[in-house]
Amino acid sequence: MDTHDDSCLTKYPFVFVHGAALRDWDRFNYWGRIPSVLASHGCRFYYGNQDGWASIENNADTLKARITEVLRESGADKVNIIAHSKGGIESRYLISSLGMADVVASLTTVSTPHRGVKTMDMLLRFPNFSFRIVSFFANHWFRWLGDSNPDFHFLCRQLSATYMDTFNQNNPDVDGVYYQSYAGAMRNSFSDMLLFWPHFFVGLIEGENDGLVPTSSAPWRNFKGFLRGATNRGVSHADEVDIRRRRLTKKTREGYVSDICDVYVQIIEDLKRLGY
Repeated sequence: MDTHDDSCLTKYPFVFVHGAALRDWDRFNYWGRIPSVLASHGCRFYYGNQDGWASIENNADTLKARITEVLRESGADKVNIIAHSKGGIESRYLISSLGMADVVASLTTVSTPHRGVKTMDMLLRFPNFSFRIVSFFANHWFRWLGDSNPDFHFLCRQLSATYMDTFNQNNPDVDGVYYQSYAGAMRNSFSDMLLFWPHFFVGLIEGENDGLVPTSSAPWRNFKGFLRGATNRGVSHADEVDIRRRRLTKKTREGYVSDICDVYVQIIEDLKRLGY
């Protein structure tokens, strides 16, 4: 995209909140080409800078400090949040339980497991010591990558359907904040070989999914629809944040995704029309 305009210049700046495992690295942007495309359309944005594998509460605390910094730096009264995957849960906790509803205008979630992942409930039936061993190595790895407080074992529990049922009861949406959501969907396990096995197993247990998050778990409040590819490839959890840094296909098909960057441009243009 070479277009330079102000179609994404909104009343409030955006904070992009990443999901689990990765971070907001300078050399490898979690969001691929999306930020540069949005910048070419006048979008003002910042990154959440939270840990990749810390608990919901820990990362929400980080986001609270970060948004306070963004408000001071930008001079804005509020921010819009776009969150991918687990980042959406952290953002909801930030709004509902950390007193930040007054400074968040909108929350857009993309394939966030709002109702948890039942597959995780099944995995958690494995002996506790096996999870502890995996967690020991995972935490050391993520700490080496830059996390301050990784907690692999606890976070896996937080992503279960059982945990999220309680979470949703304790963190109701706040009036005055606009919530909307999207869900990605792979056509089949071959749609993205990076997520072949996760898609296969989640599919056996929960049906249609994007390689990690079942489509039944992603809708929340104003559900804007499913992100489906213009070809048989579908849209995977990795595609949702442009992990490969390229279009999904050159083919175009109305109502389907050819380039994930176009989806984010549309999201922000729609929020602009709503006054956010």
